[in-house]
Amino acid sequence: MRRWIAPCLLALSTLTQAAHINDPRPNTPPNTRFSSFSSPPKSLDPAKAYSLNEIIFVGQIYEPPLQTDYLFRPYRLAPLTAKKMPTITYLDKNKQPITKTHRAIAYTRYTITLKPNIRFQPHWAFSNNANRESIETLDQTSQPTRTLTAFDYLYEIKRLASPRVNSPIYTLMAAHIVGLKDLRKRLLKASDEQPHTWLDLRQYPLEGVHIINPLSFSILIKGNYPPFIYWLSMPFFAPIPWEADRLYAMPGMTSNNITFDWLPVGTGAFYLKENKPESRMVLARNPNFHRETFPMTGEPGDKQKGYLLNAGKQLPLIDEANYQFEKESIPLWNKFLQGYYDGAGISTDNFDEAIHISGNGSINLTPAMKKQAIQLDTSVEPAFYYMGFNMLDPVVGGYSDKQRALRQAIAIAINYDEFITIFLNGRGIPAQSPLPPGIFGYQKGKAGINPYVSFWSQGHRHRRPLDYAKSLMIKAGYPNGINPKTHRPLILHYDAAGSGSPAIKAQYAWYRKQFAKLGIRLDIRSTLYNRFRDKVRTGQAQIYSWGWFADYPDPENFLFLFVGSNGKVLHGGENASNYDNPQFNALFKQIVITPNGKKRLSLIKKAIALLQKDSPVLFGFHPITYALSHHWNSPLKPNSIARNLLKYQSINLTDRAKKVAQWNKPIRWPLAILLTVILMTLGGLIAMYCRRDRQPMCKRYDKDKS
Repeated sequence: MRRWIAPCLLALSTLTQAAHINDPRPNTPPNTRFSSFSSPPKSLDPAKAYSLNEIIFVGQIYEPPLQTDYLFRPYRLAPLTAKKMPTITYLDKNKQPITKTHRAIAYTRYTITLKPNIRFQPHWAFSNNANRESIETLDQTSQPTRTLTAFDYLYEIKRLASPRVNSPIYTLMAAHIVGLKDLRKRLLKASDEQPHTWLDLRQYPLEGVHIINPLSFSILIKGNYPPFIYWLSMPFFAPIPWEADRLYAMPGMTSNNITFDWLPVGTGAFYLKENKPESRMVLARNPNFHRETFPMTGEPGDKQKGYLLNAGKQLPLIDEANYQFEKESIPLWNKFLQGYYDGAGISTDNFDEAIHISGNGSINLTPAMKKQAIQLDTSVEPAFYYMGFNMLDPVVGGYSDKQRALRQAIAIAINYDEFITIFLNGRGIPAQSPLPPGIFGYQKGKAGINPYVSFWSQGHRHRRPLDYAKSLMIKAGYPNGINPKTHRPLILHYDAAGSGSPAIKAQYAWYRKQFAKLGIRLDIRSTLYNRFRDKVRTGQAQIYSWGWFADYPDPENFLFLFVGSNGKVLHGGENASNYDNPQFNALFKQIVITPNGKKRLSLIKKAIALLQKDSPVLFGFHPITYALSHHWNSPLKPNSIARNLLKYQSINLTDRAKKVAQWNKPIRWPLAILLTVILMTLGGLIAMYCRRDRQPMCKRYDKDKS
């Protein structure tokens, strides 16, 4: 009997307590924003981080000299740690100042003056006795700090050339910043000579960066490269204190993940309080954050839309941002509806529950969403998702007519109009080139179609027929998809980063079906995202899918993905397909230095025509974002370029607490029924036990009486 009583009492106690536990969120400060992430970051080092799942954290922690203006459109830059916008000086080959219109521009100098009294977040690196044990045991907020100087920016720029960092933008920057390539050579030699010691970058001068005084420095670049100023708003150019680099180089640090990859140190509005990428990431208010206030003015209409609700208030407006790791969309969606997440996207599984599309095509929230006063923001992202071919691969790569024909045939067979309808609920625009709407050079209608995939008729774009694609397969040497060497269907390998979720498996099945139209068998090799990135980096991927979000609103930021000197395998750049066409490379150099206008548009059209013909990638689609948020969030103006928007967000804590309590009232009657059943069962067991316990006593009494 005792074996039954204890478990029943334990179950009763647990159920009683469970009736009061509805909120899955951990104990946090009241002024906390709750969100989620679906892919763990690989690195939070500002010299390396480039993926969106990394930038959402890095952008809040680190501060480059400039930032994208939050409110004004078209997008423009504004000072962040810089006191004012950089002074730009054009120089001749003797480094003497000349005018911007002079044909003999040999160099351009950017002079930056910093705001005074900006301090780094509290960090162990600024302590005289910091070591691995102190980092693992002490609270970071109790650590010292120091003031930001121009030397910290110089140190980070040098890190771009360090072989121990392997920055993805080194190749691009080495082509522009004077002396960066030479610095790389010296650091490679020093790293080989000192393999297990700290590489103190202060000891290695960089010709192109000059320290004027502790709060001023200049960067000298080759020729005239106007987009360079945009890079000064990106984390790659955020300051790094040499003390942190020295600390992380100590023995035992790397083996314990005590590196810039996992323990960033910046001057931004937030610092990384908790880093558990498989469960939770927490950003907390930087107690040393310099004074920055919410903008007082915006564009016409911004005030009426509520975008200036917090005008003049000290930033950041929240104390913490709690990001929970969510692998699946359904649990995330349910927690959002309960109010446990302040915002969410819309997955395919939840689209019909959230969005109603009327007969005329207008997009509205469903009545259920309106009842909860949920807000919807939609925007075409300055981005494109694509399927790429490794141009170094002997089968899908190359520049001969036969190799082009294979890629063009696949481009026709893979119907992205269908993909958008099936998997995105129409939330996308089929891409005809890398350039998305809103970027100079984007062409609508007949002028913008990819003629190798589509044709224009009766005012609409139409995909070329499958028979035409099959004729291209014959030209490529694979009639009906048969490999002439094996006399069997051609097998191509598609490397992907994804889980085994039903949605991902459905997409894989769809891709196989598209390739099968041409008789090609598609072998899908799915791995974790970090492993997938390594395969692309080393050229092991044959076919892959990826996406690119604009770092800044200029066509150069999309076209540079196809420059030969930016190849992923040979140069460590962002040209993941390793495309290298001398004609395109020459056009790109002209596009970079030409201002927006007819001449630049003509150059862009020629460059895109080459990409369409060579087909190093299938252009895929430009995504349309549907973002949902609860009414207690302050209105946030959509901004697809800026990566430091967290500091502008605020929460009406009273409204949130009230609604979360209202939406999550415990339903007690099932618990009452369950408890009744348990009590009745328990009573029956007790009665049974008593009868069994009394029976021997009765028998002994009858025997004594006789």
